[in-house]
Amino acid sequence: MVMRLNRALEDRPESRVICEGEPLPPEDRLVRRDSDWLEGLYHAHRDRLMRFAVRHTSADRAADIVQQLFTRLAGRGRDDPLEVVAPAAYLRRATINLIRDEARQAVRRCAEFHDYAVDELEGFDTVAALEARDTLARLEAIMARLKPRTREIFLAHRLDGYSYGEIAARTGLSVKAIEKHMSKAIAHVSRHLKP
Repeated sequence: MVMRLNRALEDRPESRVICEGEPLPPEDRLVRRDSDWLEGLYHAHRDRLMRFAVRHTSADRAADIVQQLFTRLAGRGRDDPLEVVAPAAYLRRATINLIRDEARQAVRRCAEFHDYAVDELEGFDTVAALEARDTLARLEAIMARLKPRTREIFLAHRLDGYSYGEIAARTGLSVKAIEKHMSKAIAHVSRHLKP
């Protein structure tokens, strides 16, 4: 009885058990043949890739990374067919590679900025540079005492250059509420920054 069952399973390849070391069956391969290959890949793996990328970078960057990955895949063109044995593993590896590339670029940009800043400081008085550093440290301490929402609004307006209307749209608050937060922040900074 067992031998007949084993022979019956051997005759039906779809029910055959794959042992370690054997190649995957053809239906487990992803071969780009039609125009919908990327869309299918995107819908099948996007959410999982987003969760994976969020574990390795910020949520807003994760969305950009996943989008960049699929943009690169779309740019391969019809002359360069994509054949992947394990699409999920391939996409995870590609996502990690993009995150690492982005981190390397950020380090390079930081180093270039640091070199530029050092070159600029060489012409200045060291006492002025120390005073500026002290003022910056005091400002950071003052900003840390603000409530998080007020600090966020203040920095969005003063550092990032957003208007009150843009900040209101981003935070869901009214323009009047943004003005009140800014007034509190300005008064707080002025009060604590005086020597």
